[in-house]
Amino acid sequence: MKISVKNLFIFCVVLTLQNGFKMTAQNVQPVFQDDPIASTLDSIAQVKYFEKGLSKPVSPKAGKFHFAPDSIPRYDDATYAARLAKLDAESPFDLEYNDAVKAYIEMYAMRKRELLSRVMGMSQLYFPMIEQLLDKYNIPLEMKYLAIIESAMNPRIRSRAGAMGLWQFMYTTGRLYDLKVTSYVDERCDPYKETVAACEYLRFLYDMFGDWQLVLAAYNSGPGSVNKAIRRSGGKKTYWEIRPYLPKETQGYVPAFIAVNYVMNHTAEHNLYSSIPKRTFFEVDTVKVKQQITFEQISAVLNIPVEEVEFLNPCYKKGIIPYSPDAPYSLCLPAAKVGSFVTNEQAIYNYLKKEKPNSQDVMAMQEVQRVHIVKKGEHLNMIANKYKCTIYDLKLWNNLQTNYVKPGQQLVVYINKVGNDNTPEVKPQQQKATTTVLPQSVAATPEVIQANTNATTQTAQGKFYTIGKGDTLWEISKKTGTSVQEIKRLNNWGEKYMLLPGQKIKVG
Repeated sequence: MKISVKNLFIFCVVLTLQNGFKMTAQNVQPVFQDDPIASTLDSIAQVKYFEKGLSKPVSPKAGKFHFAPDSIPRYDDATYAARLAKLDAESPFDLEYNDAVKAYIEMYAMRKRELLSRVMGMSQLYFPMIEQLLDKYNIPLEMKYLAIIESAMNPRIRSRAGAMGLWQFMYTTGRLYDLKVTSYVDERCDPYKETVAACEYLRFLYDMFGDWQLVLAAYNSGPGSVNKAIRRSGGKKTYWEIRPYLPKETQGYVPAFIAVNYVMNHTAEHNLYSSIPKRTFFEVDTVKVKQQITFEQISAVLNIPVEEVEFLNPCYKKGIIPYSPDAPYSLCLPAAKVGSFVTNEQAIYNYLKKEKPNSQDVMAMQEVQRVHIVKKGEHLNMIANKYKCTIYDLKLWNNLQTNYVKPGQQLVVYINKVGNDNTPEVKPQQQKATTTVLPQSVAATPEVIQANTNATTQTAQGKFYTIGKGDTLWEISKKTGTSVQEIKRLNNWGEKYMLLPGQKIKVG
């Protein structure tokens, strides 16, 4: 078995991080109050991220098994064992049935039904992408269920140890797999990029152990813990043989994985139905961003709620997509809106330049890594003030468990540096007396002039525009010559607003 120098380095680093690599599962207990896997599922109820992307499940009027909507089916051990045996016959995993597995089946299928329906809904957005990457890296497709155990399919969830994303990468481990974390972006929360990193790590573990069950145990507790368990067991090489020698939390991890495999393949038998996702994998697409842009601007230009932009782009921390000439960032949009964005891309960027002076946050920024050497008498609060960041940022960047630092210690810091576009800062101009002049960044085509003639009316109370079918706030702004922000102000609109055909709005 050959292990590259890079993988050997990663192994050494992972050994130092295994105690806090990610959220882990407690040993199987009759009561699940303190079980981290149950706790992960519970966390969904408090996360607004899911409210933005899911609707309540709808039970079919005549389901396959004709259960009542509130029915919770229960089965005997023989039925569970027989169903798992069928799955096991077609899986490289050892899907054994025992009391530990049964405990997790009952948790998912009985006690956490409403939360599991949300996980099922999220799987329609992420599973096709995950399956494509698992297939690319020659990893069993069943491994997609690991994301349910790790994060309950929530790319924004954060563990108590600081792990983030669908696959729960710690900051330092993420850096090993080229997942950037800056003030604007946390690529651990990028479903695609973190899945690539997870596939690379899983392949690394499989090259080490040659057994997918042991890979699961090592993903949870670290390869060092698995190697110790193998030695303590007298050289045994299967998960169930070394299980008594693994950490208690890891002893419940593989049974939970087997239970999720069972439940996700027998949802109808347990009268479980998915929450309805507002977008599935086949209803979204991505584009590369060529200039910095905010979620609010995207919302105004494409007439998409800000909440939906946030839901589809969980890796951007502050609602700003920065620009990087070396590695442009991606914007995920409803597929129906991608064509509109691409067709009008340059006009959108030109128009948004006029909107930039309205917000000091919208600046072309790059983050540069620096090393700070702690001086005598310095503490984290002083260092954070010096680099205009937070104590939390310093602890995250350097994987610090406490606020204590000592003289001579080296700390990684990231500082904002103005981008290299050399564009002079534009100061806000006073609004002109007339509002009939089009923005200079958008040419006045005959269609626009005709729209202005037919849809815009001038009264003593001001200038009004009648919304047409398919109008967006950005298009109205082009037609009337009034900025998006000014239209919002004139109509007392906040983050949420709705454009209805036939509706008259004030534009001047």
